Amino acid sequence: MTWRGTTTVADRIFACLPYLLPLLYGLPFGISLMQQFPILALLLIPLAPLMQIYSSIPFAGLIIFFALFMLVVRNTNINHFIRFNTMQAILIDIVLVLCSLVMNYLLQPVLRGGLALETLNNTIFLGVLVAVGYAIAQSIMGRYAEIPTISEAAYTQVR
Repeated sequence: MTWRGTTTVADRIFACLPYLLPLLYGLPFGISLMQQFPILALLLIPLAPLMQIYSSIPFAGLIIFFALFMLVVRNTNINHFIRFNTMQAILIDIVLVLCSLVMNYLLQPVLRGGLALETLNNTIFLGVLVAVGYAIAQSIMGRYAEIPTISEAAYTQVR
């Protein structure tokens, strides 16, 4: 989907920044994995100051969500590449919110912790790392990241 035009280095950097939102929201899913593999936690240390700010402000995720949606995605003066990647990051975050709700209110009371719940948390965390890592790598190269279903939904919102 690179047919939309060329991207500058600044466009590529700005297209990567919104992916911090789902990455920060997905970190709590990987707590048990990071305890088992401390090297993984070392790789994510640069996110610690952002995580502290994110968790200290009430409703930070909701505020950032609406700010990105209203100020970036709906602003046609901003490059399509940036708006597309922002919308894709928002959609990944929405999927994470839904996963969190299902985990907390449906699966946690039924499974009461244990190996199954830990495996689901690890799977969600690794899925977020892979999706965000892929999207950031593609954005740095100036390409549109094609994540099935999410990219299609993002494209319909950003026309």
